[in-house]
Amino acid sequence: MATQSPFSFLNGLVERAVEVVQPPSWLVHETQQRAVLFLNHVLMQEREAMERLVRQKGRVARVQWRNFNMALVVTPAGLLNLAPEGATPDLQLEITDTNPLALAQAALTGGKPNLRIEGDVQLAAEINWLVDNVEWDVEEDMARIMGDVPAHTLATLGRTVAGAIRQFVGGRMPAGSAQQ
Repeated sequence: MATQSPFSFLNGLVERAVEVVQPPSWLVHETQQRAVLFLNHVLMQEREAMERLVRQKGRVARVQWRNFNMALVVTPAGLLNLAPEGATPDLQLEITDTNPLALAQAALTGGKPNLRIEGDVQLAAEINWLVDNVEWDVEEDMARIMGDVPAHTLATLGRTVAGAIRQFVGGRMPAGSAQQ
């Protein structure tokens, strides 16, 4: 007998909230700027990632999920910047999963969202390589602020908690909905 989660009502609630709530344009722009800064911080920790992106300089990739989108242009330094308004994307990535909780669940279990991809194959391959090979070294960043030992202790605790969440979420996924 299949049991339903006591939190299943959140699925519809979150989905309706995402459809109805439209953040102001200044908030969207500022959030996108912060996302670009974070992505560049992570990219700068991986020399090979920047070298791969240099080969794609000037290319524009547009990512879309529902009515939210962000267009990024590759800079000559191998980093990212927001593309100018109206820039024609060389690559379009559309996240086809519409349920935000399903996206979060897939991320927690290590899965990737379902995508519809159109455009430049080489740029798509480079972005796929980045997703598969570049990771944020949280422990290194924390060590700069608080020292090596506390950073290592917090990172270990974080990995333990994340593993427990993955195990819990992975055990709750309905049959047949496992991601690749």
